[in-house]
Amino acid sequence: MEIGIRELRDGLSRHLAQVREGRTLTVTDNGRPIARIVPVAAPTRLERLRAEGRVTGATRRKSPAPDPVHADGPVSDLIDDQRR
Repeated sequence: MEIGIRELRDGLSRHLAQVREGRTLTVTDNGRPIARIVPVAAPTRLERLRAEGRVTGATRRKSPAPDPVHADGPVSDLIDDQRR
């Protein structure tokens, strides 16, 4: 259900009661969606995909970035040196 900011503000308790019942509200500003109010119990898209077994968490930590390379000349000279 889409609802404007003013209408949401004027009937906040009533609209939050709808969310409590399981409905999702899309808040609009001048007709453009800007926010979504969802029930807390509703799982996120990622949680649903995990529950379905379609995605899994990372199995190992991300490796750290390498140390920066310090050079006196332009980057193109470093690239030329590595190509040889």
